[in-house]
Amino acid sequence: MSKNQSNSIIIAILIGIILGWIILNWGKDTSPTINGEEIKKIISSDILEGEKYSFPSKGPKGGKLFSTKNFSVEVTIFEGGISPYFRLYLYENKKQIMPAKVNIEITLTRLAAPAQIFRFVPEKDYLVSNQVVHEPHSFEMAITAKRNGQIFYWTHDQIEGRIEMPDTAAQRHGIKIMTAGPEVIKPSIKLPGEIIFNHHNIVQVVPRIPGVVISVARHVGQQVKKDEVLAVIESPMLAELHSQYLIAQKRFHLAQKTFKREKKLWEEKITAKQDFLTAQEMLGEADTIFNLTTVKLRALGVDPKSNYSGKNLALFEILAPISGLIISKEIAQGKTLKQDQEIFTIADVSTVWTTLTAYPKDLNIIEIGQKVLVNATAFNVEGEGKITYISALIGKRTRTAAVRVELDNRNGKWRPGMFVNARIETEEIQVPVTISMDAIQTVRNEPVAFGRYGEYFEMRPLELGRNDEKTVEVIKGLAAGEQYAAGNSFILKAELGKDETSHDH
Repeated sequence: MSKNQSNSIIIAILIGIILGWIILNWGKDTSPTINGEEIKKIISSDILEGEKYSFPSKGPKGGKLFSTKNFSVEVTIFEGGISPYFRLYLYENKKQIMPAKVNIEITLTRLAAPAQIFRFVPEKDYLVSNQVVHEPHSFEMAITAKRNGQIFYWTHDQIEGRIEMPDTAAQRHGIKIMTAGPEVIKPSIKLPGEIIFNHHNIVQVVPRIPGVVISVARHVGQQVKKDEVLAVIESPMLAELHSQYLIAQKRFHLAQKTFKREKKLWEEKITAKQDFLTAQEMLGEADTIFNLTTVKLRALGVDPKSNYSGKNLALFEILAPISGLIISKEIAQGKTLKQDQEIFTIADVSTVWTTLTAYPKDLNIIEIGQKVLVNATAFNVEGEGKITYISALIGKRTRTAAVRVELDNRNGKWRPGMFVNARIETEEIQVPVTISMDAIQTVRNEPVAFGRYGEYFEMRPLELGRNDEKTVEVIKGLAAGEQYAAGNSFILKAELGKDETSHDH
């Protein structure tokens, strides 16, 4: 490019800046101002002071110091725990001066964004901008200042978080270019939890009759089927019940015969009716006693009609009331048991519960009946269930509530004690701007994505909203229609470097 062409381009840029100044300040009293005569002088470079492409030094306040002859402007971006603003310090002959009589504007031009003009007001011994300097702090900066009838200007490129990479290189690295835009997402909540037994399917086994343990057939951790023998005890009480049953049975049969005989004799007018009624009453009493002894044996799970020939009437088999897993045992051979003593605990593990820990902020969107996807943290096991219970109380210590999910476990893949992560899906929501979750990287503890602008990728700090594990809502940072890097976007983060020294204003 020739020298004349370069001068023409510079003059065109300068005219645009000054015209922008005049348009934005039209009708305002912003004295001192730049008038038409001054524009002519600027174009002819009669009073223009400054540098077309500046390489500032470091100023006393740690900012970028732009100097021309005896006048200097130090540009800083103040971020001390608040939103970032420009702060400008002015110097004459290397000594700081008060900013009251200096009129300054800064124009920022960013990739794929309109120019942004900053004006300044005095504050203490510096000038402060009238708006926030949003991240990223990567822009082309034009500074225009007027003091004592002279106009100064400087231009400076501050590049931050920008990487030049052609499409071929991006493809080679596996970086996929996608476009931000509206989409329907299914927000979800992730909660930690643990697999526990279904308390509705746990049964405590008691002997129901006192006795001494003769043998123990099953132990903790074993699976049993319903009516399978768990242990055998010897019980004198059972022998007594069997004896009462046999006596009652014989008395009942005898009373039946007596009644039949007396009935026949009474019908033939051989005996008096009173004898018949007496036989009838005795039959009723014998039947009641016989039925009572039968019920007592059946309540213990003993069949009264079994063959008693050569049988030890004191032996009693303790049977499993349900099919399931033995989870506790308090019985040993030779031990004397009481009739209500808990000797086995059996759990039906065909279904299990997942108890989840929910924080108060999530309780307003958790409902009974919601679908939940559960994944084990240590095993490749996953399943789906529904919420069956939400605690009405918040724990005093944990400040959390319990949420229960029931899972089908007929294949035995869920083991009580396993730690899990659960994802609760909520309703579908239409959001205006979304990007892929794999586009999100973390820089300086903040989420960012890399926008695509021509041959450049540039870091964009993000304010994120809801997500559904695949897609995330973007509240601020990228607009609908902007392209961004997905896939292996971590490569771009690695290119920038992991230290924070590049974030220097």
